[in-house]
Amino acid sequence: QVQLVESGGALAQAGGSLTLSCTATHNFYGDDHLSWYRRPPGKERELVAVSSPGATTTYADSVKGRFLLSRENGEKIMYLRMNNLKPEDTGVYYCNLRNSLMGVDVWGQGTQVTVSS
Repeated sequence: QVQLVESGGALAQAGGSLTLSCTATHNFYGDDHLSWYRRPPGKERELVAVSSPGATTTYADSVKGRFLLSRENGEKIMYLRMNNLKPEDTGVYYCNLRNSLMGVDVWGQGTQVTVSS
């Protein structure tokens, strides 16, 4: 079973940037759905960005124009570049790999992002 490990979470100033990484134990396949989620303090987990096969990457309205998900098929790492950070971006960020054909739905352990004003 594939495993995911997030890294790159840190304390940042508002207006700053961070890049999160999600490293898998095997290469991503072209039909993998790769996503970033976050759980703000005291709130439910919410979708940040999703990269689906053959589709344009989709972003939550709150991060459009500021965050960028990047992935390479045949590689093991997915990134989330976060620019112009805001205090409301604070939360635990998780990556998710889902592949319905292979029956895979895997989460990483999360990485903490804290943005101070």
